[in-house]
Amino acid sequence: MSYDTIIKSGRWFDGAGSPSATRHLGLRGDRVVTVSADPLDETDCPNVIEAAGKWVVPGMIDIHTHYDIEVLKTPALTESVRHGITTVLLGSCSLSTVHVGATDAGDLFGRVEAIPRRHVIEAVDEVKTWQSAREYIAALEELPLGPNIAAMLGHSDIRTAQMGLDRATRKEVRPTPAEQAAMEAALTEALDAGFVGMSAQQLLFDKIDGDTCRSRTLPSTYAKARERRRLNAILRRRRRVLQAGPDVASVRSIAAMTLSSLGIFRKRLKTTLLSAADIKANPALVYIMGPIARALNALGGDFRWQHLPVPFEVYADGIDLVIFEEFGSGAAALHLADQVERNALMQDESYRRRFRKDYDAKFGMRVWHRDFFDAEIVSCPDDSVIGKTFGQVGVERGTHPVDAFLDLVVAHGTKLRWRTTISNHRPKFLTKLGADPGVQLGFSDAGAHLRNMAFYNFGLRFLRRVHDAERAGTPFLSLERAVHRLTGELADWYGIDAGHLNAGDRADLVIIDPAHLDDSLDAYAESPVAQYDNLSRMVNRNDGAVSAVFIGGEYVFGDGTAAPILGTDRTGRFLRSQVR
Repeated sequence: MSYDTIIKSGRWFDGAGSPSATRHLGLRGDRVVTVSADPLDETDCPNVIEAAGKWVVPGMIDIHTHYDIEVLKTPALTESVRHGITTVLLGSCSLSTVHVGATDAGDLFGRVEAIPRRHVIEAVDEVKTWQSAREYIAALEELPLGPNIAAMLGHSDIRTAQMGLDRATRKEVRPTPAEQAAMEAALTEALDAGFVGMSAQQLLFDKIDGDTCRSRTLPSTYAKARERRRLNAILRRRRRVLQAGPDVASVRSIAAMTLSSLGIFRKRLKTTLLSAADIKANPALVYIMGPIARALNALGGDFRWQHLPVPFEVYADGIDLVIFEEFGSGAAALHLADQVERNALMQDESYRRRFRKDYDAKFGMRVWHRDFFDAEIVSCPDDSVIGKTFGQVGVERGTHPVDAFLDLVVAHGTKLRWRTTISNHRPKFLTKLGADPGVQLGFSDAGAHLRNMAFYNFGLRFLRRVHDAERAGTPFLSLERAVHRLTGELADWYGIDAGHLNAGDRADLVIIDPAHLDDSLDAYAESPVAQYDNLSRMVNRNDGAVSAVFIGGEYVFGDGTAAPILGTDRTGRFLRSQVR
């Protein structure tokens, strides 16, 4: 038998959690055709890769991205591929570009996902030719996709398209019967086309950009119970997925979204919620997330939390960070797009009193810990404050931490850069959540928050944690199970052809050098995005860890360098849901 590629002598993981072993893999076309304990005949094989001492794993899956805009003009999605991600899901957090036009897409994505609004509008306006989910898929398949793509339909997308952005973001407005029917028809058509499900949102600090509806929350947050039930009923019948974000300040919202998974007197609903995390602001929550998932699934539900399996460290330029949207004074500043007006507001004493009150509030559900003693300045034109926290600067200047922060923002604007860790800061709880079967690993937000975070290599960092624990004699998960959690487990739950590495499976795979699963995975790096006028975004750079990435049987990346084929020829495919 002849092969296009042979990968020899690597430690092979099948993606199902089976015992790993030294194996030789033969690839032909876009499939794995042989997995053998014996060496393969290399005659006439043009590409033989020695993988001794390395791991050969299925390509990893990123279940939560916002690549909906980037994929339209830069479909290689290199920042994920270089870290072993071979399949990404679009359409998270109720946002997609299937039905809305360019301006509405800019308003929906720009502020919420911190993707420059102008570039969102330009990309959608230039590329969009589709009017339906089927046409959207066809358009994607005409692009030179790097990784495989699967997608959810965004509730805010279809709500805006049918009602108009203004009506879709008014509390007193309900969809007409015709508009409701049109939303249901759009969801049905998307599921027929192969979408894995629908994403919805009730989180109230996701705000709209632009002028028309600026600072209103996303359209999905205005949907009432009847509208949500009717859309969820379609997902139930089709056994497709609801991805949702509850309002973290509302027990009712959290309860409604979690309990919707149950199948009592109805079909159960595959539900994945945002998100399981060890939140600094609410340290007790981490104790109940696992039990909630176990209880729901024991009662007949099919429920999973999404979880980022690394510390949730964020960076900000001045006050431009989504966490400020969760309280009134922060949202008031971000509402002002004009820098002069914003600075005037932040200098106003009555505004500062309001900000200090919000900062000092001790009760209520929240995401950000609101502790400026836990916020380090990493760059600033004033060298004297670099390396200090805003709290320390306040102590030195004899001012409240809020005033120290606002003074520096007014003085230096976005040239003031700082960082903090919001959640997942305690290793023992990272371990606990990483092993919990009620938790899915993902939530990278890849393609969004370009200046704020970089979790493109979350899978490698998780494997490093598992490998280090194993070598230290304190294992919490086998390597086989860890690989399964990042690959086959996710593919099977979402119903897509990915995540497995046996004969007959898609030849999407990664060769990992465990010797380089080291501190380089945590290093800070930036790289310009040509699509966004060379905006410098946060990225990850750990080139020694990934020796090779194959997608559809083609070598696309390795040792820090993209192959010429990546982004020029189509290696990835649109993966349609296989659930019938």
